[in-house]
Amino acid sequence: MAMNNEALLRYSRQIMLDAIDIEGQERLLSSHALVIGAGGLGSPVALYLAAAGVGRLTLADADDVELSNLQRQVAHTQADLGRNKAESAEEAARALNPGCEIRALTHHLEGARLDAVVAECDLVLDCTDRFSSRYAINSACHKAGKPLVSGAAIRFSGQLAVFDPRDPDSPCYACLYPPGESGRDDDELRCAENGVVAPLVGLIGSFQALEAVKLLSGAGQVHRGLSTFDGLRGEWRHFRVPRDPACPVCSAR
Repeated sequence: MAMNNEALLRYSRQIMLDAIDIEGQERLLSSHALVIGAGGLGSPVALYLAAAGVGRLTLADADDVELSNLQRQVAHTQADLGRNKAESAEEAARALNPGCEIRALTHHLEGARLDAVVAECDLVLDCTDRFSSRYAINSACHKAGKPLVSGAAIRFSGQLAVFDPRDPDSPCYACLYPPGESGRDDDELRCAENGVVAPLVGLIGSFQALEAVKLLSGAGQVHRGLSTFDGLRGEWRHFRVPRDPACPVCSAR
């Protein structure tokens, strides 16, 4: 996609980077990212991807903005209370960059509908807070061969992982968290049941956006394995995650 003078100025600070340059910025402008979840993680993801020049964004969230969300979900304001989160985030992202084509999906993505939306995009960012959603998104990405950038944040702890089915050595989310393990339920991930410190979701969401920009532009080396962040100590830890040969999702790759 050729850039006009306004676009060259808007994205000049990224174009100055050797790892991105004009070619990488043009790849961003021609790309399509799907963000599932427009809450604490999805807010910074949507805003940074729009600002960075990702040409098409699809934002999916069936929930409405509540007062307790405003402590951390920075795409929404007091005026958005009661409004669908995807639509609210769409407006906030478009206000940052009106040149970004943004679509809001206000229904829950599952089954064939999820598969179809994933197949349309170049990359998926999982910003949800339920294991059931994460497993479904992981499966859809594996079937469609789409890279998945996964983030999680709860209390003072955050996680970041990238899964790329195009890479034969890459694990998937089900390799990291095998389905059916005892003690795993949706309430373990949800801020409503556990609480979360406000800046943590911004930090993890920003790292998700960074990995998406790298994947879409071709810059640098994509994150591998699992990184965890301890917000109380200010410490990152990195773990290798091998592919599980018995994984019910990706073992037949």
